Amino acid sequence: MNLKTHYENLYDKSIERILSDNYEIDHLINSPLDSRFGITLLIRPSTSIKNEIQKFLNILKRIDPNQYYYENSDIHITVMSIISCYNGFKLEQIDITKYIEIIRESLLNMSNLDIEFKDVTASPSCLMIQGFMSNDSLNELRDQLRDRFKNSNLEQSIDKRYAIQTAHATVVRFKEKLNQKSKFLEVLEKYRTHTFGTFQVKTMELVYNDWYQRDEFVEKLSEFTIKNE
Repeated sequence: MNLKTHYENLYDKSIERILSDNYEIDHLINSPLDSRFGITLLIRPSTSIKNEIQKFLNILKRIDPNQYYYENSDIHITVMSIISCYNGFKLEQIDITKYIEIIRESLLNMSNLDIEFKDVTASPSCLMIQGFMSNDSLNELRDQLRDRFKNSNLEQSIDKRYAIQTAHATVVRFKEKLNQKSKFLEVLEKYRTHTFGTFQVKTMELVYNDWYQRDEFVEKLSEFTIKNE
């Protein structure tokens, strides 16, 4: 996959939908009835990059404070959604040690990996920071995880929604109608050519999480160190 082309196509199609008021509003963000949980392997960007992202979000907040903006604690890159969030899932249903074992085995040959956060893109429901990987090691890891989990008898829903191949981070979700759409989109266009920074992946986390990866609901299950050489 050519990530640059993928991100650009996604942005162009999504902006068309936003302009025509055909974007998706998430009505569950503040719902006390939302009980969707799952387990995810993820990467957390460096603090300096997250602080740079917050500068971008603060501009958007001044234009439209009613959208859902990610806190630093919640910003992440999904390596693999192992059990996609669904209503009623609880950790007691699975043996988490077996999941940790498969992930640890899959990480044995993980190569050095840098991720550059550069420019923004969009979907019909959210805004994302584009991530570009320095090599293929992340997708090679994903392929190993797919093979190992699909050949196990463990509960999993890998690739059920889509086969992940990117390294983006979602930072805004639309929870209400955009009040100042033109100004909002002007900022997005400005940040289409903005470098947020590059970081080396040193750890990954397996977490039990809600749909939005909110820190108050996330439980860290294991942390894996990447042996950088």
